[in-house]
Amino acid sequence: MGEGGVIGKLAQGLAAGGGVLSAWVGINDAAVADALAREAFDAVTLDMQHGGVDFVGATRAILAVALAGKPTIVRIPVGDFASASRLVDAGAAAIIAPMIDDADDARRFVEFMKFPPLGRRSWGPRAALALSGLIGPAYLHSANAMSLAIAMIETREALSALDEILGAPGIDGVLIGPFDLSIALSSGSIVGSDGAEVDAALTRIVERARAHGKFAGLFCTDGARAKAAFARGFALCTASTDLMLLRAAARLELAAAR
Repeated sequence: MGEGGVIGKLAQGLAAGGGVLSAWVGINDAAVADALAREAFDAVTLDMQHGGVDFVGATRAILAVALAGKPTIVRIPVGDFASASRLVDAGAAAIIAPMIDDADDARRFVEFMKFPPLGRRSWGPRAALALSGLIGPAYLHSANAMSLAIAMIETREALSALDEILGAPGIDGVLIGPFDLSIALSSGSIVGSDGAEVDAALTRIVERARAHGKFAGLFCTDGARAKAAFARGFALCTASTDLMLLRAAARLELAAAR
């Protein structure tokens, strides 16, 4: 499976270029994550912020996704950095932290994600050892590079502090939440992933991430948007969500039946 086992596959895929495409799961049932992992997605993202996934559900889903040979990304609730440490111990390949507004937020996130000298992560990789295929010192010396810290950029404050966030040691990349970003940039009058101001922000974020040697990701609601995002330099994209896919399939079959 390569260096770092299933956990290391995410960092390797991002480094290889070509784009990493992730499923997005908010339903708190490992069977959903397992089913999507067995499709042609490169990874599965579990949503603990707006989705229904809880900690126990996330740990079970991480193992189910690993059995399908894929790495798992987890989005934690706002400011819940302690859960970030527990989830990488449980075998998550990356953690997405929402609402990172400045360099202090980024550094605090890194403290829980990385071992010294970058952070202050406590030792206890209970499932991560098995899923990485590494033991003791080998895991310790590889974990900072393969357990990725991804900061969400979705506010005016984050855009203003973009270079400071990207420059924080231990931040591996950023993910844009276009809906929250649209709300922030329109002072609460618009919610959507389109619009000139949002589009300009996406271009700037990709450019600044590249300048810092980091990657940029984008939450996309369908495959066409993901394809377009990859073409403009995003390295990590989603393509719909579990609920959106379920409802789309239901509508299609209902239309055929009626």
